[in-house]
Amino acid sequence: MSLSHVNNYFREVKEIIDIIDCQSITSLISELINVRAKGGRLFFLGSGGSAANASHAVNDFRKIAGIEAYSPSDNVSELTARVNDDGWENSYSDWLGVSNLNENDALFVFSVGGGDEDLSLSPNIVQALKFAKNKEAKIFGIVGRSGGYTGKVADVCVRIPTVNPNTVTAHAESFQAVIWHLIVSHPKLKQQEMKWESLG
Repeated sequence: MSLSHVNNYFREVKEIIDIIDCQSITSLISELINVRAKGGRLFFLGSGGSAANASHAVNDFRKIAGIEAYSPSDNVSELTARVNDDGWENSYSDWLGVSNLNENDALFVFSVGGGDEDLSLSPNIVQALKFAKNKEAKIFGIVGRSGGYTGKVADVCVRIPTVNPNTVTAHAESFQAVIWHLIVSHPKLKQQEMKWESLG
């Protein structure tokens, strides 16, 4: 079996690492420090693979960084009830309303495209972002492609560069995990040592 796909994939990973905007990541860390200092909460939003990443990130930001964090996709009963009764596009924004989102809090979007209102892509995320803007909450994102609606409205948005149009989703969702792990392990955010590291 040829190694060409494996080699090409890792070459693309290296290329992304070489050209990603590290300053945007540094800015994001600073903003998260401010959210924690104000006693604000983080609400992670994603769909599909990004929803799974959101769930994992909630764990890490709570346990390692000491920031209260939640994701609407973690409760499948509430999520599907809202989708069934009120529509997919309103499911996240209505959930945020019950959570009393406010100016001390922040939305943190994981998305491949960032949502697109005109194309009706990720309308749940678009509506949630509009809701957050109205509540004057901070907006952060780790997204692929051009950043979409998230890229337009976010206070800080880390964009995963497109190096191959055939692997946009794979790299965007992979680098969401790389970057949030970088963030929670930053000395100014990390409050608790990770288990294996603590064993020495």
